[in-house]
Amino acid sequence: MTDNINKTYDEDKFNKLVEYSRRSGTIDQSLYAEYDVKRGLRESNGKGVLTGLTEISDVVAFKTVLGRTIPDEGSLFYQGYNINDLVEGFADRRYGFEEITYLLLFGKLPTREQLDDFVLLLDDYRALPDMFVRDIIMKAPNNNMMNVLQRGVLTLYSYDENPDDTTVENVLKQSLHLIAKFPLISVYGYQTYRHYFLDQSLIIRNPQRGLSSAENLLRILRSDGKYTELEAKVLDVALVLHADHGGGNNSTFTTHVVSSTGTDTYSAIAASLGSLKGPRHGGANIKVQQMFADIKENVQDWTNEDELSEYLLKILHKEAFDRKGLIYGMGHAVYTLSDPREVILKKYARSLAEAKGRMEEFELYDRVERLASTLVMQEKTLFKNICANVDFYSGFVYNMLGLPDELFTPLFAISRISGWCAHRMEEIVNSGKIIRPAYKYVGHHVPYIAIDERTDPTI
Repeated sequence: MTDNINKTYDEDKFNKLVEYSRRSGTIDQSLYAEYDVKRGLRESNGKGVLTGLTEISDVVAFKTVLGRTIPDEGSLFYQGYNINDLVEGFADRRYGFEEITYLLLFGKLPTREQLDDFVLLLDDYRALPDMFVRDIIMKAPNNNMMNVLQRGVLTLYSYDENPDDTTVENVLKQSLHLIAKFPLISVYGYQTYRHYFLDQSLIIRNPQRGLSSAENLLRILRSDGKYTELEAKVLDVALVLHADHGGGNNSTFTTHVVSSTGTDTYSAIAASLGSLKGPRHGGANIKVQQMFADIKENVQDWTNEDELSEYLLKILHKEAFDRKGLIYGMGHAVYTLSDPREVILKKYARSLAEAKGRMEEFELYDRVERLASTLVMQEKTLFKNICANVDFYSGFVYNMLGLPDELFTPLFAISRISGWCAHRMEEIVNSGKIIRPAYKYVGHHVPYIAIDERTDPTI
């Protein structure tokens, strides 16, 4: 596209346009404080600005003692149920993700019969339209699976007889279709990418009825279609932990914002996917993996805490890794003492590492987690505790499951689609006003100048 532009505009002229754009978009940073603008919709203490109400999930990181708010171990609730109790409740059963999806959408835990019926319903909705894989996925291969998902979702609009119907009944049906189809679109997109970009064999395997979402995902992804019970369980738990996280996270808030306009389900979910694709939201676990690859390469003795701390300080001082000064996977916008999702996933990561013979790597992660918490607080002069978040171990878990990096963020979407759909239903049921936050104009009003009297400002 740039090449086409440069055929008309030479490089100097185009660079002028770039500079005009930069100058036009630059705002005096002091004005944010002057007008008390809640940048990022956050208060000065970092807490999110209250913009809505929800019953779907709750994120708790503080408790009140004698009228004072103090940090507490993090808690996550789905429809009022503590995530620890939910995960423990299906520890010896399959379909954990399906059970949680039912809970998020309908506000209550299913009976055994209701869950069985729900699994069968998702089986019915899982199949993609005829020739969809050939005509939509394979004819336009892409090296980014989030783009594949977004295009797939928007294309499914064309296969829907009532795509713009926003009644609760129709939106629920559309939601269930998307929840069931996300794993297939993601994996088939990846298989197509492997074939066309990496010259690998193309394997398109149909899902199998009766399997859980986690089991089917592993089955259609792997060349032999095989997986262990532990592998399926760990992936199932990972999907559960990512299914929702309150209404204020960026992609879920996007779901609310776009749904409030009255648009169709496909457009709303495509917008949420665009939000999740951003590395500040859905791509953090990949950065954690890349960081640990760098640590493994540059730290000779992984058990030497002095050597490890020295290298972590180099990362914080922007002298190592990507020179951004960040230890990825550490810290969270809400949680301080602990992220309950990380605590649960770490337990399963240990079990998987033991089974895979990768305990040395797990112990490295555990060591970095412990050291980094103290180092970050010291170097950043922070007065609140810094804990590891769910991204810290999720990439390691996916890697042990043999899942490619290209599917890390789509796996987040495969899980979070349940929460997005639940929040979309909530927005529709409550029929709120269109979400429209205010922006303060800080430019200047200027008189109009006729075109022949205008001069080109000097850069």
